[in-house]
Formats: sequence, C-alpha cells, structure tokens
Amino acid sequence: MLFRIPQVLSPEDLTQISDVLAIAEFVDGKLTAGWHAKAVKNNQQLKSVLPEAKDLKRKVRSALLRNPLFQAAVRPRTIHTLLFSRYDTGMSYGRHTDNAMMGGHDFHRSDVSFTLFLNDPSEYEGGELVIEGADAEQAYKLEAGMAIAYPSSSLHRVEPVTSGSRMVAVGWVQSLVRQPDKREILFDLETSRRSLFAQHGKSDEFDLISKSLSNLLRMWAD
Repeated sequence: MLFRIPQVLSPEDLTQISDVLAIAEFVDGKLTAGWHAKAVKNNQQLKSVLPEAKDLKRKVRSALLRNPLFQAAVRPRTIHTLLFSRYDTGMSYGRHTDNAMMGGHDFHRSDVSFTLFLNDPSEYEGGELVIEGADAEQAYKLEAGMAIAYPSSSLHRVEPVTSGSRMVAVGWVQSLVRQPDKREILFDLETSRRSLFAQHGKSDEFDLISKSLSNLLRMWAD
C-alpha cells in the first residue's frame, strides 16, 4: 500500500530542521548504500554520528509515531533507520530496491519505506521520487512537511535535480504485520470503524468491527 501523509511536520519544525541542516556536515551518500546501489546513488547525507543528527532523528521519529495515519497504515514495530539526504544540482539516485534487512549488527526487516520532504518543491527542479508499479510508475514531489510511504520491496528512483537542492528525510520501518495485504485489510477496517463512530457513535456494528480488527491483529502480528 502506498499513501501520502500530510502535515507530518509543522512549519516551526521545518524551520528548525532547515536551520540545522544548513550548517551541518554532510558526507557521500554511497557510505550507506548496499553494494549494488552504490553504482546508482549520488547524493549527500547528514553525518549520522553528529549530535544534531541524533536530535533531528528523534524529532522526525516522534512526529511519525504520533501521526494517526502512519500508525493505522504502517503498524510500526520500530522505525529502525533514518537518514537526512541532500540532492544538489546534478545529483540523483538510480533505479533500486531497498535492502531487506538493515541496522548493522542489530538487524531489522524493512517492510515500509518513507520519504519526508523537507523543503518546498519550488526550491528545486527535478528530483521527483518515482515508484514503479506492475504496469506503470508514478512520480512524487510533495510539499514540505508531507511524507509518502511505500513498500520497501518496490523499485524506485530519484530523478536528477536540475537546479536548486532537494532536502528529504528517508527511513525504514519494521511493521508489526509483515504482509502488506494484511496491513491493508487492517487499515480498511480501522478506517471503516472510525467512520462509523463519527456517524453513529459506539454501536453494535462498531463493536463487531473492533472485535474483528483486534482478533486479526492478534493473528497476524509478529
């Protein structure tokens, strides 16, 4: 399941993050790429050992974990990897799929990937995130503060930036529910019961959907 998440970060959060990134130290993005992705990855990433990098990661992770759409659709067990990336003019990230396992010696499965856009699309040309489907592909260039989440198993790329700089946070999630089709069923049930509650309050139908949702989560969570 692929979906957009509006207003993950407030304008104040974005300003604070932009101020830090403007003076922070970046390194070659190839340092965090798998052996096959190094050939097509051309960007810069915030040096992860810096204290400011750890602070920014906490801010983004907290914003996502308190977002109800992210919670309902992703069912996160853990956001195990977060990177802040900069694409200057001429930079891109060619077609690739994300590693199945991440986290160094403490491995975590990558079920869901996300890109959180940190600057306004008017500040750069190109740089679209392109995600491939079975018979088509879709390009995304979202407003600052918005995120897009998509299956880590999908082929995707970042088109070359032709002017300006593209700033994003990218991350990976191990979900409580491994299979994407099951996460989608749970999301549909959650959406339906919230709609029922908004229209009719707590009803017999609401209770039955809640029961089914809880029981399916017990069956499928790992």
